[in-house]
Amino acid sequence: MAMDKPDSYLIAPDPARTGLTRVVVGTDHTGAETQISVVEERPLTIFLNAQEIVTAMTIGDYPEYLALGFLRNQGMLVDADVITGVDFDEELETVVVRTKVQTNHEEKLKKKTRTSGCAVGTVFGDMMEGLEGLVLPATPVRTSSLYALAAKINTTPSLYLEAGAIHGTVLCQDDQPLVYMEDVGRHNAVDKIAGWMLQTGTSAEDKILYTTGRLTSEMVIKTAMMGIPVLASRSGFTAWGVEIAQQVGLTLIGRMRGQRFMCLSGQERLIWDADPAKVKDEPRKSGRKGGKG
Repeated sequence: MAMDKPDSYLIAPDPARTGLTRVVVGTDHTGAETQISVVEERPLTIFLNAQEIVTAMTIGDYPEYLALGFLRNQGMLVDADVITGVDFDEELETVVVRTKVQTNHEEKLKKKTRTSGCAVGTVFGDMMEGLEGLVLPATPVRTSSLYALAAKINTTPSLYLEAGAIHGTVLCQDDQPLVYMEDVGRHNAVDKIAGWMLQTGTSAEDKILYTTGRLTSEMVIKTAMMGIPVLASRSGFTAWGVEIAQQVGLTLIGRMRGQRFMCLSGQERLIWDADPAKVKDEPRKSGRKGGKG
């Protein structure tokens, strides 16, 4: 998994990595033949011990992190579970996560909720399960950090810039982006972050999660269940996402473009230490089409 990492990233996108994109010949609006890079997607079947859980469509990088994060975010792996192995078979396109003791997840399989993810995500069990009584740490957020993160992330070489049609999620600390994951579904990108945090034992209470996608209920729930107190995006909000963020004390920041952003939950935690007039602005309607949504 080694790669050249821009700036302070522990993991950064690698647009040149073999198998992530394919060159396709087409015709442009003038009738001329042209070549473009398009994102590859492939199935990945996740097993928990001997039980097949789900088949997800993914770009194929970091399958172990995706499997771990998916199972953790679905409540199928808990703190008490001892993970004894995470085995990826590239030929069979499967990941098997093994635990020391068999888990009780059958009830989770009986109830599925289809989410609003562009690649059609699936949430097992009660979407609100685990949120009752959850209160996230009241971590302060400097506006200077928000501007710095947006500038760094939006100029980082990525599949988002190379080919579009993809979502990015970045784990950050203060003004430093740490781990940048991409996938065809924003839920997959978040699960990769969760899997990395689980495997590395990374704490969540001082982190910010940045996403290129919409701030939906699913995104808010996943972020809250990961224990991350701040969620930010270039994109907009859904009403239920805002309501859940307010319920659990998640700082929710959207429409981050140039000088502008909108905070709909946790406003009292913002530290206004940057002058927006000194930040390079961008048109309200600007943005790349491929990775939005």
